[in-house]
Amino acid sequence: MRRPFFCCLLSLSLFQTAAAQPRNTGAECGPYSLAFYEHGVLYYRDATGAYAGIDLDIVNELARRSGCVFNTVLESRVRIWDQLARNKLDLSVSGIPSPEREKYAEFMLYVQTRNYALLRRELADKLTSPEAFLADPTRLVVVVKSFKHGPVFDAWLDKLRARQRVTEVPDFDSAVRVFKLGRADAMLALPTSWPLIFRREGLQDEVVVLDWAAQDRINAGLVVSRQRVSAADRQRLRGALSAMQKDGTLESIFTRHVGAATAKTMLLAAAPPKP
Repeated sequence: MRRPFFCCLLSLSLFQTAAAQPRNTGAECGPYSLAFYEHGVLYYRDATGAYAGIDLDIVNELARRSGCVFNTVLESRVRIWDQLARNKLDLSVSGIPSPEREKYAEFMLYVQTRNYALLRRELADKLTSPEAFLADPTRLVVVVKSFKHGPVFDAWLDKLRARQRVTEVPDFDSAVRVFKLGRADAMLALPTSWPLIFRREGLQDEVVVLDWAAQDRINAGLVVSRQRVSAADRQRLRGALSAMQKDGTLESIFTRHVGAATAKTMLLAAAPPKP
């Protein structure tokens, strides 16, 4: 059940293989198929064209500590969830649990986050809250279709949709383009999203980040197939991830990509839970 499936995907997908790591025990762990997806500083190409990101650093450290071997591939999130549901993929990263998903995967949480509102600087002084934005009938927001943004923002967006003031696009890059072109006055983004778009699009001086949903929390983490990854190996990964949280490794990884202040807001209060 654990044979890599990449032979049939080689011509279609971009591969990375984690560097060979010393095993911590004599028992084999893997090789397992693990899918990344590009999104903000979770996983992206750096200035040299090489891949970097929070999820890559976490996976490499998990491989080092657990001795598990990962064969990695770049995929879309739609295909990742489809493959996991059909037991065609072993693991993925930064996944958000739901009752349906937890039927086929264990979630080893390593980050908490929430969405923020990004507004043009010239509007930030008068549109200081979601209510103020809602009250101005000329203002539009752009979001990625089918994304969930947390209870506060989802309720706010429903009100805006009823007034036809939401532009929905297929992916985050499209949302950035709409926002940059001035076709929307606000967009929603996670702290792992905006550092990269600010650097790439040169928007640092034009955008204000507003915390309109401080009570919202989105937890995410490693997504591990219950059928394809053995209970013993899931325990091994869970233990390695818990140790990374306790000894400060996760905070160091977050800090490397989003800065110290934002990194602290992303830390979970407790160790990754057991299933």
